[in-house]
Amino acid sequence: MADPEEHTGDLPECLSAQGGGLLPKELRAWMVMRAAMGAVEQELRSVVKDRLDVSHDEFLILCLLAESPRDGLRMTRVAELLGRPKTRLTYQIACLQHGGLVTRRSVCGDKRGIEVALTDKARRLLEDASATLSATVTGALSRVMGPDQHEAMCGLLPQLAEEPEAQ
Repeated sequence: MADPEEHTGDLPECLSAQGGGLLPKELRAWMVMRAAMGAVEQELRSVVKDRLDVSHDEFLILCLLAESPRDGLRMTRVAELLGRPKTRLTYQIACLQHGGLVTRRSVCGDKRGIEVALTDKARRLLEDASATLSATVTGALSRVMGPDQHEAMCGLLPQLAEEPEAQ
């Protein structure tokens, strides 16, 4: 894994805690978050395709369902949480269902409501790929987030600056 300090010089100065620009600390922190998310997504795309054989957007759906109750989530809630139009989500869910990764069922008492859930196959795939996916995320963040960027994030999330409590 790359040394985070090794890439610190590559980080754009405009995405730091230094200020001096027009943005308040909260917006600077948001921009750091956006840059970090972009770096992670860029590196994850190929890993997700290789390990899970799904698109990045489909992967986000799988992750959301993996962290949800075992019986699944309503499609409207998935669309809401991912900020996706329902029509696009319907297509992505159909692709995942075709691959045997999710199930769809009508919600009891609501003929328009559809609930989606992970299959056991999807759970196994995510479990098998989790170490690689985690290392990819950590690596991407370590290349984008230097000390200045961490400080900028603390502007938005002050608890990041606090020392972790002894367990």
